[in-house]
Amino acid sequence: MRSATMSRRRIVQAAMALLAAVGVTPRARAGAAPPEIRLPERVPVERVDFETKGIEGWTPVDGQWAVEDMPGAPSGTRALVQRATGNAFNVIVAPFGPYSDVDVSMRFKPISGREDASGGIVFRFWEGTYYVVRANALENNFRLYYYDRGRHELATAAVKAPALGQWHTVRVVAIGDHMQAWLDGKLYLDHHDARFKSGRVGLWTKADSITAFDDLTIRGVGVKVS
Repeated sequence: MRSATMSRRRIVQAAMALLAAVGVTPRARAGAAPPEIRLPERVPVERVDFETKGIEGWTPVDGQWAVEDMPGAPSGTRALVQRATGNAFNVIVAPFGPYSDVDVSMRFKPISGREDASGGIVFRFWEGTYYVVRANALENNFRLYYYDRGRHELATAAVKAPALGQWHTVRVVAIGDHMQAWLDGKLYLDHHDARFKSGRVGLWTKADSITAFDDLTIRGVGVKVS
């Protein structure tokens, strides 16, 4: 019995030594965050803060979108607000792009909602199809979906629900088929999907969410429209 125990111990020790030799332990391997993907430094940047300009040139797909006075907004005293409560999803698309690879961030404040209280970034929007990464103040999750005649979940992570009435940050980076998404500065989602290649960027809410948006920043690799 002692001999068998010693043999098992030597096997475990040998395995641990092998993992250590390549710089990996079981605990580190399980908890290691994926490396962040990054666009080149000189990619053009578009910044929108709604302080001096409205949504002229934007494309509302669904919803009731308007720039409103909002003291305490991250960029000053105005923000873009979505107030429709009867649609399945509310989308507005920014006039920039289209892009292939993007790094997009925005601030959002979930104001109210009984069914939903969400805010999200739409990317690679093209003829009604798109990806969206969203957070919801009524749910403890952070999710990536694609939309093509209906919404389909691609990836999800457990999070602390963003608080109602407070400003939060969502960021997404998409390079080729590789996508990563952050909520309030923490990387939660790392996923691959090659369904959509390029398109424009927008903002998103669901159902009865009344949500404010500010500080939209888009870094993108532009593509030509044929």
